[in-house]
Amino acid sequence: MLQQKTIDIIKSTVPVLEEHGEAITKKFYELMFANHPELLNIFNHANQKQGRQQKALASAVYAAAKYIDQLEVIVPVVTQIAHKHRSLGIKPEHYPIVGKHLLLAIKEVLQNAATEEIMTAWELAYGVIAEAFIQVEYNLYQHAEGQQGGWKDFREFKVDKIVKESDVITSFYFVPVDEGKIAAFTSGQYISLKLKNIPGETNTHIRQYSLSISPNEEFYRISVKREDSLNNKPAGVVSNYLHNNVNVGDIVEISAPAGEFILAEQAEKPIVLLSGGVGITPMLSMLHHLADKNQETIFIHAAVNGNVHAFKEEVGKIVEQNHSISSYYCYEKPAQLDKENKVYQKEGYITSEWLEDVILDKQSIVYMCGPVPFMQAMYEALLEVGISNENIHFEFFGPAMELKQPHKA
Repeated sequence: MLQQKTIDIIKSTVPVLEEHGEAITKKFYELMFANHPELLNIFNHANQKQGRQQKALASAVYAAAKYIDQLEVIVPVVTQIAHKHRSLGIKPEHYPIVGKHLLLAIKEVLQNAATEEIMTAWELAYGVIAEAFIQVEYNLYQHAEGQQGGWKDFREFKVDKIVKESDVITSFYFVPVDEGKIAAFTSGQYISLKLKNIPGETNTHIRQYSLSISPNEEFYRISVKREDSLNNKPAGVVSNYLHNNVNVGDIVEISAPAGEFILAEQAEKPIVLLSGGVGITPMLSMLHHLADKNQETIFIHAAVNGNVHAFKEEVGKIVEQNHSISSYYCYEKPAQLDKENKVYQKEGYITSEWLEDVILDKQSIVYMCGPVPFMQAMYEALLEVGISNENIHFEFFGPAMELKQPHKA
């Protein structure tokens, strides 16, 4: 337990963290990787370069300071991060390293403003916060290993099948090399792939991918979008490696399924699955699950056109066999063949007006996933339609972010 004086000091630093949080976390990663380059084998380099990891950590530190005397308030955030940590292989011995370099970064950025009293308070507070994470992660590790078909850390899987789903998305099917059972998962969860010896890369790369298949199979399937170089954004190292270099029979290491973005039991309310681009992957797994339950479901997907729209046939079969499920597609720039075949219901972008016509029950529970700009636009549109904030659930690919409430006139 922290003394009240320590709590007061930590809370007094909240405005400073709000202003300088990203500068602190940027310096933190610089210092930590310089002193512990082995940790580059765990962290996503692309998220570092894009600044998303720094923003996510700054947000987490800010929330921890703000609620240092009510850590139960941030339990959902802690749990979400803990799932990612467990899937990556973050262990208790990493926390002292993180703490040391976080304190060094605070001191370096704030300089004279980081008094000895403040630094001592933050050292004590970090110990409490770290212990909370370690305990949650311990329970997740225990569950991952102890469940039927479960395992500790990473396990070798063989690529059993590769299927091209669209011009940019390819599915990879994995079965365990040891031919044993695999851990069950809940629709919406993901697995981590550990890839070593990528040509031209010094470090191991770990990436998390949503499972895109029904939870009732004896294999795992992920569906990966090839991230090409675009608008000064470098091509995705791992996605391109998977598309261009991985073949049937190859071996990869995978951690047990993880994640908190899962369906709640809300059978009395309609479910809306809303996705953009490769955000369709967790939605597809959820759709399979809801089809098995005969749950009233509206499946909405946005794509540029039919050439990059994955899983049309798979979703079509599910809809055809389930009268409780309906599907709607929006194409930003439909190709001529799309127009001739009438495979979409909306051209351009999804609007609140269109959603108003599609989502008739405003008590519906919405799950959505896609690029950040898409989700921000959909979040605002859903609120405008009348869907309540607590009924909107979403998943970010990569570090967690916040969707902003629209400004009221």
